[in-house]
Amino acid sequence: MAAPDFLILGCQKGGTTSLYDLVTAHPRIRPARTKEVHFFTLHYRRGWDWYSDQLQQPPRHGLARALGTRLLYGEATPYYLFHPLAAERIRRHCPRARLIVLLRDPVERSLSHYFHARRLGFEPLPLPEALDAEPSRLEGAEAALARGERHFSHQEHSYVGRSRYGEQLERYSRWCEPEQLLVVRSESFFANPQAVTQRVWQFLNLKPPTKNPSPSHPPGAPGPIANQGQGEASGVPTAVRQRLAAELQQERQEMESWLG
Repeated sequence: MAAPDFLILGCQKGGTTSLYDLVTAHPRIRPARTKEVHFFTLHYRRGWDWYSDQLQQPPRHGLARALGTRLLYGEATPYYLFHPLAAERIRRHCPRARLIVLLRDPVERSLSHYFHARRLGFEPLPLPEALDAEPSRLEGAEAALARGERHFSHQEHSYVGRSRYGEQLERYSRWCEPEQLLVVRSESFFANPQAVTQRVWQFLNLKPPTKNPSPSHPPGAPGPIANQGQGEASGVPTAVRQRLAAELQQERQEMESWLG
């Protein structure tokens, strides 16, 4: 029965889709059936057998025998970082899994999240009103999640909440060993995806493949980032940016401490 050797926990709008695509191009990694499995968040009641099956994508069946070694399993669900129950569930089921987190500048992450929600039709409010509405939208969210319910706004309207990295990472640091957790700056990944990909492979005790598994991303060259926006954040008024920067000043400092 498959269990994850690694999990990319987040952050949302931090480059997780592109990182997952590059990391799982390694011949010793077997990707999940879908990038965001959401077992430890939305689908926990489906049980471990269901999750184990999601980790085993059929096309690579038998590859381990060809390589003469076992494959690594992993997935990437950015909601794992923010969901208040995910850390404990991961500790319970796979306490030895390696955990990978991308952290993006919290202001830029919040803005990207907002415009992502707008494009998907999840957000009808203008940006200032959406920021004002966030506390009331998230009221009672953790209690609902503890009851096993899904809370739509906790997942989709948590623009500032998801950028509060300190408290999210603290949940994981309570139980995982320091060598289990790799925290990487998203901007470093955007600038040089291959260098960060190789850093993740090293973290997973994998040697780089003899051939570049992603010829469209030559080493050292920035590549296209999946699910990136359309530049909407460049038009955000200065006053709104200053508001977010003031709210998230502490988060920027804590982010730097995690990045070392």
